[in-house]
Order: sequence, then C-alpha cells, then structure tokens
Amino acid sequence: MDCNGVEDTKERVCVTGAGGFIGSWLVKLLLIKGYSVNAAVRNPDDEKYEHLRKLEGAKERLVLVKADILHYESLLSAIYGCQGVFHMACLLTDDPKQVIEPAVKGTENVLEACAEMGVKRVVLTSSIGAVYMNPNRNPDALVHDDCWSDLDYCIQTKNWYCYAKTVAEKEAWEYAKERNLDLVVVNPSLVLGPLLQSAMNASTAHIMKYLTGSAKTYANLTQAYVDVRDVAKAHILVYETPSASGRYLCAETNLHRGDLVDMLAKMFPHYPLPTKCSDEKNPRKKAYKFSNQKLKNLGLSFTPIKSSLADTVISLQEKGFLH
Repeated sequence: MDCNGVEDTKERVCVTGAGGFIGSWLVKLLLIKGYSVNAAVRNPDDEKYEHLRKLEGAKERLVLVKADILHYESLLSAIYGCQGVFHMACLLTDDPKQVIEPAVKGTENVLEACAEMGVKRVVLTSSIGAVYMNPNRNPDALVHDDCWSDLDYCIQTKNWYCYAKTVAEKEAWEYAKERNLDLVVVNPSLVLGPLLQSAMNASTAHIMKYLTGSAKTYANLTQAYVDVRDVAKAHILVYETPSASGRYLCAETNLHRGDLVDMLAKMFPHYPLPTKCSDEKNPRKKAYKFSNQKLKNLGLSFTPIKSSLADTVISLQEKGFLH
C-alpha cells in the first residue's frame, strides 16, 4: 500500500472465461487486490459482459479482450504483457461435441501461448470431476490431490465433462513439464453462491430446478459443493504463493441430494421442494470423503454450505430467476 492507503497496482494477468460464474468473481477479486486484468471473452461488445465493466477498479485496470481458446493467435494478443494467466474457460455440459475439444485443445492452446509469451505462472481450473470418478476406489478411502478419475469409467458412464477435464488436465501437466511452465491446478467441486453475471449457469441451475418444482424427486446421489467466492480466492492464493504446487482440491462438503433439499426446505419453506427420492429400492448412497487441507494450509477458510445455499437462492431472487 502507498502512504494514502491505496494498494499499489500489481502486475497484469489474463483470465480466460472471464464472463463466467467463477471467472467473474475472480476478475472482481483481482481488481480489488490491485491487479490489471485482461478479461479474455468471445465478444467484448456483448452486453452479457456489462457486469465486468461495472466492477470496482474496472475503469482503470480492466481490458476486455476478444479471444477464443480454439484460436491460438487470439490468445497471444490476450496474454501479451501478462505475468500470470488463469485459464478457466470451459463449458459445463455432458455433450461430448461441445466439451471435449474446447477442454483439451483449448487448454493446449492456452499453455502454448503462455510458454511463447514467457508467462510467470499459469493457474488452470480443472474439476473434482478429474479426481473422484473411479469405481475401483475403496468407498471409505479419502479422495485427495493424488487421485485421478478413471477414463474408461467416464466413457462407460457417458460422463463426458469428467472425461474432458481429466484428459485436459493430464495433458496440461505433461505439456508444462515439457515446456518448463510453472503450472498450478485448482480442482473445484460443484460451485454455488451469488451470481455476478446476468445469465444462469449450469451449477446454479442444479439448485434452481428444486426450487421451481420442475424436479419432483431428488436423485440417490451425493455431490461435493463449494462457494464461488472460495474458488476465486483459491485461484489467487495458489497464484500468489510461490511454494504452491500441484493440484488443490477445492470443496467444502459432500452432501446427499436428500440432505441438500432438506436444507433448502428449512431455509425457504415456501418453495415446492421435492420430498421423495427417485430411487427408493437401493440403499442411500454414501458421500465420499475428500481432503481440502492443502488449501486450508494456504489460509483459505471455506464458506459453510448453508450460507452458500442461502446466498445462491437470494441471488436468484434478486436476479429475477425466482419469485
């Protein structure tokens, strides 16, 4: 800070997928911390990025740059002059055509551009989907940063998002080793919390369907959750900590869908939340245990799921998605 209590302007960094759910929060926190940010988006003139322009510090230190992760040249201009790159652009979908090429080829392009531009450190947003999908893991074993999803199992279960994220991350590690790139990876679980962007995103839609009554039952499944603000903070922590290395599991809790809807029903009883499980024949699925200790060691304290859920619903109300 200078003598007037204003943070010194830090270096310039680039964020791909800057208009997305996590990307928007990351840009917001980076600007608050005094960074200059190149926000790589497909069309800087699109109104859907208006929320980025309104962020504190945006006028002085935010540039919206036209870039597509599948067009290498556009990435070079987005990354030009940046000391750090946060690569988060990826579609959350199970359509193999939409997810595999952007995840794999897009990550490859970003890393190649970073190597060419001499970027100091790259933070890649992977997913817990690249970590826990393994039918051979003992259900009581702790899921940690050395665990990898089984690609054959992802194919068998047609889980193309987890497949794409696993392949992209494995290739990223190989490439970083070859090119001597300083790469750190954050593996978030399903992300909840308040929206900055005007459009609905896939992970928030997962909660929305229970509140609108469009889901009459809940599945016999468990899911790990994390707050979007914690994910953004995690990215900055691993970027700013010189000793940070490897993968960082970013999840706060793992809940059965039944517990999730119960929690929502207690906080927001006027919504038509489902009370029945779609599978009452099989035993109730057990949540896997995971370790988020690496991020805690860097000083991250996770937002409890209850607060995160409440903030998600309030945000949906404020944005007019829910009444």
